[in-house]
Amino acid sequence: MSTLVMEVNDDQAPRVRVRVKECKRDEADFVELTMEPGQARLAAGVFGTAPLYLTEKAGELHASWDLTMLRLHLRADRLVSRVVARTLTRQHRYTSETLFEGVYRLTERASATFTTSGLSIHYPKPAEHVLEPRTLRPGIDPLAALDELLTDVIRQAPTATGCVGIELSGGADSGNVALAVKAARFPEVHSFGLLVGGGTGRQQSERRRAFAEHCDFRDTATSAMQHPPFCPGGVRALHKPHDPAGAFYQEAFDVVREQAAARRCAVMFTGSGGDEINAHHSRMQAELPTPEPVPWLGSKAVRALAEVNEHLAPIPVLPVPTLMAFGMHNPGFLRAGVWPVSPLVHPRIVRFMEQLPHEHKRGKALFRERIRRAGLPEWVAAPAEPENFLAVLEKGLRSYGLPVLDDMLKESILVDLGYVDGKALAKAGRNADSAPVVPDLLCDVLALEVGLRSLM
Repeated sequence: MSTLVMEVNDDQAPRVRVRVKECKRDEADFVELTMEPGQARLAAGVFGTAPLYLTEKAGELHASWDLTMLRLHLRADRLVSRVVARTLTRQHRYTSETLFEGVYRLTERASATFTTSGLSIHYPKPAEHVLEPRTLRPGIDPLAALDELLTDVIRQAPTATGCVGIELSGGADSGNVALAVKAARFPEVHSFGLLVGGGTGRQQSERRRAFAEHCDFRDTATSAMQHPPFCPGGVRALHKPHDPAGAFYQEAFDVVREQAAARRCAVMFTGSGGDEINAHHSRMQAELPTPEPVPWLGSKAVRALAEVNEHLAPIPVLPVPTLMAFGMHNPGFLRAGVWPVSPLVHPRIVRFMEQLPHEHKRGKALFRERIRRAGLPEWVAAPAEPENFLAVLEKGLRSYGLPVLDDMLKESILVDLGYVDGKALAKAGRNADSAPVVPDLLCDVLALEVGLRSLM
């Protein structure tokens, strides 16, 4: 049985409504298509697990959650300048716009209408949120409330086979999801994780082992250092069609997704969104960080920087960074036949965390205390050195990215279109050869160039 179900309703002829949704009760992710004479309408739910990409061509509507399925309608010489500028400067925004003119993303709660006049996107009203935390009533244990809420959300996961996977990094976010997955008592649970290597990786490996043994998971660990960005055999090196704005570490996560599929995991639980729901700020006063200067921006991208905050989607129900991460990571899960579920950003948990006093969120205090109460040691609950992928990115850029840069300087879509200054990029490449660390900003321009070429 699939994790998704299709409902067809044609009682109100000549209208036909088709809804594809998660196979569960209560709040479920969905995409709905309504067809009637002269019009087709698409609508999306609040979760944004697998956003649809839409385009109109010669009176036909084309749609897919996999951007590469629309490659016949994509043109590298028809890019949306402000989206290119956002991508090259890491000023990513949640919007219906994509890199390609005429290709749109169906954002959460949005709708798209297709008629003989063309395709139009309609944003919803901004979602309502708790703007400031509240004071807890005497005698209330927020940890018990989180435990019950998270376990209940996970028990509702749409799996009929009972075989599930969990991305287990060794951090507090995936660790809390792991504890709830254990409590939910699925018949078969596999855990998967990428080891970042070095001293940090050894500590990470020990934390992962502690969680896997405590929860009695069947664990599979993979060295991320063996699958860095641009590595041989990966999607970029093989020039396989892929989303140019996809994840930096797609090569490594592709391995994890293949492992989950091989073990017949119908669902993969992730710890996505833990940072966002623990954010220590008021929604009324939140400010975006100042972007790092990018010295190789071309004149066209520089001009477009003035427009990076135009045409944005309204405030969503889920955290914006999480929804954007879904768009980068989740199509890979779907290609592998695995449905990703991120329980930490379920609307009920988002609302709970918004109301929680700051002292329980600062440093992920409540998450870490939950790990302690489960009986795991302090070095697991609050590691001195959390894992990160910087060493993996450095290896990918140093070993495989700089040769891509050399090739790009000979012939480049981005340089030819004026989005990148070829001379400045060449200088950055020369400097990177002798620098102790390759600038990680180079990954943005290299990944975008390689991704664009893969679709042409």
